[in-house]
Amino acid sequence: MAATVASSLQIMAARPCLSFSPGVVKAGAAILCSNPKTVLWPKLTNSCNISSLNPFRHGFRSSTVKFSKVVTKAMSESNENRPVSGLPIDLKGKRAFIAGVADDNGYGWAIAKSLAAAGAEILVGTWVPALNIFETGLRRGKFNESRLLPDGSLMEITKVYPLDAVFDNLDDVPEDIKTNKRYAGSSKWTVQEVAESVKQDFGSIDILVHSLANGPEVSKPLLETSRKGYLAALSASSYSYVSLLKHFLPLMNPGGSSISLTYIASERIIPGYGGGMSSAKAALESDTRVLAFEAGRKHKIRVNAISAGPLRSRAAKAIGFIDMMIEYSKANAPLQKELSADEVGNTAAFLASPLASAITGAVIYVDNGLNAMGIGVDSRIFKDLNIPSDKH
Repeated sequence: MAATVASSLQIMAARPCLSFSPGVVKAGAAILCSNPKTVLWPKLTNSCNISSLNPFRHGFRSSTVKFSKVVTKAMSESNENRPVSGLPIDLKGKRAFIAGVADDNGYGWAIAKSLAAAGAEILVGTWVPALNIFETGLRRGKFNESRLLPDGSLMEITKVYPLDAVFDNLDDVPEDIKTNKRYAGSSKWTVQEVAESVKQDFGSIDILVHSLANGPEVSKPLLETSRKGYLAALSASSYSYVSLLKHFLPLMNPGGSSISLTYIASERIIPGYGGGMSSAKAALESDTRVLAFEAGRKHKIRVNAISAGPLRSRAAKAIGFIDMMIEYSKANAPLQKELSADEVGNTAAFLASPLASAITGAVIYVDNGLNAMGIGVDSRIFKDLNIPSDKH
């Protein structure tokens, strides 16, 4: 990581700054010990520290109202005389492996940026056929604008690993894939081999992120989906997470965190999102609870999922109706604004931090509240009801 990368990530939060250590909690100049009589409570203030950076300010349009984009602020280490205000997310000294980063406009990239802004070292796994394009883009500076962190430095990716999470080991790879020209020049890209490479290169990791999915028949209704297509969707989108955890858990330091990305389609019917993809995301959420128990008991690792709202990523555009889903969300969600990838990245940074040390087995919704809606309030059926909107 570049020396200029700040060590903590500050999200809008209230004072005081709490930094946790065994047996002692520091709050500014006050020290909270087991004896409450020793606490200097006057030192604790309730003033609000809201930070933003003009270069990163962005408004979301929704009819007549604009919402400001959530902005993260990387904070450098404080000195003894000037403690950091707010509630910092500090991942300095932590190492993250993010599976499923192949461009600069998806949730995986946003998560990498938020973790980097908090001080974590970033490793990524990129689908083998996309590896050359991604690495070339990084090398030529194509993503430099997207790599910009709130403190003005560029996100550093320590290493990019080729990865195809559909295959656990080399024995699983069929001959037509081994000889495919898109895989030529790459090696050690199965899950087991990548885990072994990371162990050899770095020894351990603290954060594991699963941000990948694929369904070869996603455009087909479920009733028209073949068994092969259905199982392929589950293999790439849900079992791949089981495999990643299985092979990376031995590398993860106790107290670490693992996060997967799911979608509202796991709980709602979304016409056009077929091919078994809804089934795969539902399986992923169910597996999150089981894996949280097993990984927590055996390795002291927390396992959570983020159910994100619609984003205009390259992968989503391939489905063909992402713009419609975004407009639907803006019309029906409690918060009528377009979701930012940074908002998902910030949530991942929180889940990976000690601030979420008691959260595991959870599915966290980051979708402007769309998951809470049982009906579409934009339906003509409700036109005579006085439903609150951004026009009121």
